This record gives sequence, C-alpha cells and structure tokens, in this order.
Amino acid sequence: MANPLSAVFWRGEEGRWPLWLPVVLGAGSGLYFAIPTEPSTAWAWGTLALSAVLALVAAFGWMRVTAALLAALLLGFGLAKGREMRVATPILDHAVIAHLTGRVVSLEPRATGTRVVLDQPRSGAFVVPPRRVRVALRGAAAFRPGDSLSLTAKLDTPPAPSEPGARDIGRELYFQSIGATGFAYGKARVIVPAGPPDAMQRVSQTIEDLRQRMTARIRAVLPGSTGGIAAALITGARGGVSEEDESALRDAGLAHVLAIAGLHMALVGGGLFWLVRAILAAFPHVALNYPIKKWAAGAALAAGAFYLVISGAASPTVRAFTMFAFVMLAVLADRPALTMRSLALAAAVLLIARPDSIVEPGFQMSFAAVAGLIAVAEWEATGRVTRGVVWRYAHGIMLTSLVGSFATLPFALFHFGRAAHYAVLGNLLAMPVMGFWVMPAAALAVLLMPLGWDAPALRAMGWGIDVMVAMGRWVSGLPGAVSQVAAMPVSALVAVALGGLWLAIWRTRRRWWGAGPVALGVVLAMRAVAPDMLVAPDAVTVAIRSDDGRLHFARKPRDKFAAQEWLRRDGDSREIEDAVGMPGLKCDGVGCAVKRGVQIALPLRLEALAEDCARAQVLVSAVTTTCQGPAVLIDQAGARKGQGWRITLSPLRADSVRDSRGDRPWVADQ
Repeated sequence: MANPLSAVFWRGEEGRWPLWLPVVLGAGSGLYFAIPTEPSTAWAWGTLALSAVLALVAAFGWMRVTAALLAALLLGFGLAKGREMRVATPILDHAVIAHLTGRVVSLEPRATGTRVVLDQPRSGAFVVPPRRVRVALRGAAAFRPGDSLSLTAKLDTPPAPSEPGARDIGRELYFQSIGATGFAYGKARVIVPAGPPDAMQRVSQTIEDLRQRMTARIRAVLPGSTGGIAAALITGARGGVSEEDESALRDAGLAHVLAIAGLHMALVGGGLFWLVRAILAAFPHVALNYPIKKWAAGAALAAGAFYLVISGAASPTVRAFTMFAFVMLAVLADRPALTMRSLALAAAVLLIARPDSIVEPGFQMSFAAVAGLIAVAEWEATGRVTRGVVWRYAHGIMLTSLVGSFATLPFALFHFGRAAHYAVLGNLLAMPVMGFWVMPAAALAVLLMPLGWDAPALRAMGWGIDVMVAMGRWVSGLPGAVSQVAAMPVSALVAVALGGLWLAIWRTRRRWWGAGPVALGVVLAMRAVAPDMLVAPDAVTVAIRSDDGRLHFARKPRDKFAAQEWLRRDGDSREIEDAVGMPGLKCDGVGCAVKRGVQIALPLRLEALAEDCARAQVLVSAVTTTCQGPAVLIDQAGARKGQGWRITLSPLRADSVRDSRGDRPWVADQ
C-alpha cells in the first residue's frame, strides 16, 4: 500500500527517501549512547528481531517508508549494543602499581617517548584483567609489534570527561577494548611469548611492523616536525608533529591535512586513476579496444587499499576508503561515480560495521562535508557554465573550502570550540602545494622505498611540507584568524545537524524547511547555561565564574588537563596561569572563601571545616567531612566518586560527571 504522504504531499521527492535510512540508522546508534542505563542483551536481540520484522513489512509494501525507517532505527540501536558486547572489557576501577606482561599490538612514537597498547595483559594486581591496556614509555621504543613485554607501570581508570557533557575519552578507549591507561617506571623488557601468535595476529603484526619501519625510515631522512608531518601523511603516525606546527595548520583551516581522510585518499587513488588512464590512452590500440577507464579504476582501488593498510586503518581513513571504493566500484559498474546515494550507502556500511562511529567527530565532520559538497554540486549541475581550467580549479578549491567549512562548523564548535575564519584562504594557498607537490612526492617515495631510493623523493616532500607549514603560519597569524566559543549543548548540535541533512537531502522547495531546525540550534547554543563552578575529582582544582563572566581558579590547579579543558569549553583563550585568582576571593593557609550570591568555601584542612560548615551554602572540601550545613557539599570522597562536578548557583544545583555518564559498562565505580 502506497503511503499517501510520500505519494501526494512529497511528490518529486520519492527517490530521495532511501537517503534517510542511514540517517535513521545513525540515530538508532546515537539513541543507544544517549540512554542513561545499559540495555540488556535481550534488548539487543529484541530490537534486531523487530527490525527484521519491520523490514519484511516494508518489503511487502505496507507503510513502506514508515516501516523502513523504524526498522533502520531499531537496527542501529541493536547493532550499537552488539558492538559493545564484542569489544567489552573489564575497567580498572582504581589506581594500581603493577608488574605486568603483554603483547604489543600497536605503538606510537611521541615527543617524550612511545605509547604502546598491550593485548592480554597479565598481572597479579588485576582481579579481572582488561583485554588491553595503554601505557606511555619514556624514550624511543626498541621493540616491534608482536613482541611480548615485561614492565612495571602505574595504571588507572581511563579518563572521565572534564565536566558533564564534555568529551568522554574513557568511552572511546572502551570501544578499543582498552580498560586501563598509565605510564611505565623504567624500561620495558622483551620476553619470550607464552605461545605463538595465531594467523590473524601474524598478519596484524606484519602490517604494523611494516608501518613502523616505514615511519622510522621517513624520520631518518626528514628529522623534526617536518618528518613527523611526512609520517602522518604516509603511515598515519602523528606523534612527531610539533605543537606549534599542528596549531598553525589547525588555525589556518588545514587541520584535515594531518588526518588521513578523504583528501589524501582522493589525491593518492584519484591521482593514480588519472595517471594510469593517461598512460593507457597514449596507446591508441589499447584505448580504442579495451576498457582503460575500468582498468584505471581497478588500479586506483588497489592503491587505495594499500594506503589504507600502511596508514594504520584509523577510523577517518576507513571512512575515506569506503567512500572512495564506492566511487571506483561505480566506475567499474558504469554508474555515476559520486552521488548522494553512494554517500548514503558508504555511511550505512560504516555504521553497520562500527555503530560507535556516530559519536566520533571525524565521522560527523567528514560526512557533513561530503554531503554538503554533493548537495551544492547537484544544485550547480542545473546551470553550470563552462569556464577555463584555471578558473575551474580555483573555483573548486574555494567552493570546497567554503562549503566544507560551513558544513563542519557546528561539529568543530561542539567538539573543539574553535572556528578558523580564513580556512578558504588557507586551503586556496596550501592545496596546490599539497596536491601537486607533497602527495606526488609521497607516492613516489613509497614506490621507491623497497629499493632504498626514496631519500630524494622524501626530501622533495619535506620541502613541500615546509612551504605548506609556512603558509599555514602566515594565515594563522592574520588578525582574527581564530575564534573560541563556549561549548554548545547536544540538543543544539542535533537540531543543526537535522536541519542541515534536510537541506542536503531534499531537492524541491521543501528543502528550505531545514532552515528552521538550524535556526533553533543556533538559539539553543546561544542560550546555553554556563556553569558557575567546576570541581575536578581531586577536590582541589576548582573554578568559579566571576563578575567579568569568565572562570577563575581559586588556587593553582593540580589537575591541569581538567583546568585547560574548562577554559577551552568556556571559549576562553587564556593560559591556566592567567586565570588563577579572582576579585573578592579570600585565601589563607587553610582554605579560600568568596561571596557569589551565596557563600562559597573551599577548605583545605580540617581546622577550617567547622566555621565553613556553619556559614557556607556551597562547600568544596579537599578533605573528607560529614558536616550537614551546606546546601551543596562536595568533599574529597564525593569529588572522586562523582568524577568531577558542575555547579550552578541560581538555582543552586550540582551535577556530577558520574551521573551524566550513566550506568554504562565504560563507567567504573570509584
């Protein structure tokens, strides 16, 4: 039975309805992460079974659109729970100093040492060992993936958000099966493994070892940050990039250069596609009698797959390769190469394989950018005028940068609180260097590396990187290059994303209805209530909002990570040292006090508690107490158990990070 809504009211949009299926699939995954309590395994199987029933209903044509969308929603929810069950790992609930052994599955050279992930760790300090742990080691690593290590390390619970609603690193690590993080004391020793690796482990070790040897070769030829950027572009190892260069590229709108994603895959795969086709076209007999376009697509697909493997197959790279693969497969099947349907299919494949991708910034930003570009391309196709090659190239870069910047702006503001205002200028200057100099030299270096002839190509690549970084520094140094804004609520991001999808997917005039949710999201972001106080789990790092509207630290923060995150999420560009102290704050050797509508006390020692308990309405104590007077009381034990707190003074309310995370498997009880 045809749906009257789609048949009459939505006439002209019938072919666009399937594009909403991956959107609703992602919404189902997002719903799983939004609920406060972990659903049972029965819920997962139940939603998957009901999804199958609704899919059959849609297949037989009964309320096809409604049944299909509900099936996708339930499928996304069930797959997300299923993914959690596959990666589940015990979470360390308190800090321990442990001697442990484990097998290296990945290692990342960093400025101060090496960060390794150990699989199947064993230690007497574990009641139930996590599946994996991540440990920071001092100095360069003298071992390879697959080696078994013995070391002593201080391990702790994976990091919680700095405040309710902030980035949850612990959840991200959980979906990598990492249940503890920490740092090693002394050096790690390579030991004889307990048993031989299985076939999959041997393949993984071989690939990871190849990546490490390529990274070492690149950095041997190109030392310093230039070599770090070169390694990031080829093998995905970003640990060697200096903070100054990374900041310059980010503030110039060129942060996407360092994360192997769509740009890199397009330059490598697309460049090879053009090169192979051009070479074959030089032979008339071959060009006239054989499908050279399909041959070129096959070669490009193989090159993209190899690039995916040597780059570490990170989530952005997997997304980029999936979309690129669909483009090349479309060429092989004589179908249009890049359409909204191919993008929707790529999104559906990724969400089915990795439902947790829906909460990752990279997933959100990459698909938002590509959806915006395809929507504009569809609109331009109705009245495109042929121009010269130079104009088309400049127009393409400017349009790509402008549309990509606008499409990803809400996600950049939500996750990072920063907006680069000269991204179009930065990309207009740097992309020719990237496309015609850096990446071709990188591809040539990889081809010559097995022969040992890669040094000249790597040096040429390094010169291009230096030029690109110099451009980024110049653009990022322009007045007003970057704005920092306060964090927006999730509701604002959801509203803007829904409105943007509405604008991108529909093609008739009804698409402009999407401006309504976008405007609503802007209003919600502007009206977001900022916290009046923030308390870290140590109960010593405390920030209070002053009359100037900015956060100030009562004393020098002990938890510098939380303090820096608070300032960033508040849209404040000050350094921590510049935010210590505030007008009206009175401190002595035993604590601090200030009047901010209500009396706030921050005692450090037991001798200050008696008076503060009697006078203060808000008391944050660095020692454990049982006093009953304050309306809001957070002592040392409460701060740690709550994993940090957010306080508003009017009305007086305190919300813990622990409660905001919910009763989920990646949240440890402390």
